[in-house]
Amino acid sequence: LMVTENQTLQTHWNNASDLIDRWLEDRRELLSMYCELTEITDFSEAGSNHSEELKLFCEMMVDYASAGHFEIFDYLNQEGALFNDKSGLKKGDELIKKIQPSTELILDFNEKYLITDDLESLVIDLASIGETLAKRFDQEDTLIDVLHSSHVGKLLNEPPPDTV
Repeated sequence: LMVTENQTLQTHWNNASDLIDRWLEDRRELLSMYCELTEITDFSEAGSNHSEELKLFCEMMVDYASAGHFEIFDYLNQEGALFNDKSGLKKGDELIKKIQPSTELILDFNEKYLITDDLESLVIDLASIGETLAKRFDQEDTLIDVLHSSHVGKLLNEPPPDTV
């Protein structure tokens, strides 16, 4: 029974690692697209495809946030439950609550730039969404540490490190 349980934990942990790696790759692409957009100084440039780039960025951002909420966070919570990590689940829940407002801001940004061709406030809005994303990425990294990385010791049957 112990061996089977450990294999289940190992399998879940490996699957979570793959899932998180793909998600973090999506994050890198999102950041790259964000940086490209922030380098544009004139969004009304004739013949440019800036509005297409902006739409693609919005799509990527919404997909990224959705994957977090509907896939990654659930999977991390399942892992916390599998490892019977009550304090990790509690911390994770608090972090997800802190991440939620950024999702609203992402959706608002997306909605605004799906319907407007008025790019006057875009530079300001991009700076603002950049701060939102930076804070969110920090909170997500902490969530991954709390509900995933911290369990590697249990797979190796080591005592858990002292948590702060």
